[in-house]
Amino acid sequence: MTRRTDVALTAIAPVTWGSTYLVTAELLPADRPLWAGAIRALPAGLLLLVLTRRRPHGIWWGRAALLGTLNIGAFFPLLFVAAYRLPGGTAAVLGAAQPLLVAVLTVALLRDRPGRTALLAAVAAPAGVALVVLRPGAGLDPLGVTAGLAGTAAMAAGLVLTRRWGRPPGVGTLAATSWQLVAGGLLITPVAAVVEGPPPAPDGPALLGYAWLGLAGTALAYALWFRGAARLPVARVSMLGALSPLTAAALGWLVLGQALGPIQLAGFAVAVAAMVLGQLPDRHASERDAPDRDVPAATASRAAPNRAARPGRSRASLSRLAAGASRPAAGRAERPRAARRTAAPRRRRAAG
Repeated sequence: MTRRTDVALTAIAPVTWGSTYLVTAELLPADRPLWAGAIRALPAGLLLLVLTRRRPHGIWWGRAALLGTLNIGAFFPLLFVAAYRLPGGTAAVLGAAQPLLVAVLTVALLRDRPGRTALLAAVAAPAGVALVVLRPGAGLDPLGVTAGLAGTAAMAAGLVLTRRWGRPPGVGTLAATSWQLVAGGLLITPVAAVVEGPPPAPDGPALLGYAWLGLAGTALAYALWFRGAARLPVARVSMLGALSPLTAAALGWLVLGQALGPIQLAGFAVAVAAMVLGQLPDRHASERDAPDRDVPAATASRAAPNRAARPGRSRASLSRLAAGASRPAAGRAERPRAARRTAAPRRRRAAG
């Protein structure tokens, strides 16, 4: 499968997530963000768990719990809090800052410095999104802004750790996705019960909204997202996240009749150009975290440095040994052969 196909499949995830704002505003019960996150995550995770029939083992119990907390358990409630308390445009801009956070975490956790092209694209993408979605007088509710930034940071950390750890050998993307969805859903559910009371009684539109978010926006989208995280450089995956707010703006124009003026169209062009730029190979960036096969990323990222380090250490060790051994050898070589031949009879006479 080609790199372009991997990018296209991964891009389906943020495009699907772009419908979250419209579905939340138009179909879901108001002011129930925690239950919205729990209902979205837990049924989808249990469905994938039943289909794959794979459970974590060993260290992966803890890793699955942490990844589920970052990608699902923290991100979903914070996303819905931001969606309820902020205009969709403001919340979308906060989410579009993910590539910048991923760049910082890539240096801290993967010890890999993003190239200039990736950094330029990471700055240009949220700028383009801001032109598309921000309107004069856009609200800046402090709690909503905090929730949006915290959710973006959690998702960025989850993406980088997913790249660092990969998956256990023999475990597919759907199984690993089910672990995270179940862990995140189990984390959200008791908190939702305490904070928001019993789950809402959904009507027909709410059932349709939960079904869409659970099946398409969660089970399918996260499976494709984590698959892309295992096959593509993490900076390129994070750049595709800008498709989410752009999709939200496009749906607002198509479904809700929201206007898109020249500034918004220019923002679309800037954001799309940044995403294309972010998918180009960067000569200054390390490609060691971009395996060509669908293998656990942790194995691929650690194998290359080890293969590179061992020959280097061997050559250094051999050179030091050779340097140390060459000095006595050189001393022996400097003695004339005649002197060595005359010295041998003397030693024999002395021994006799």
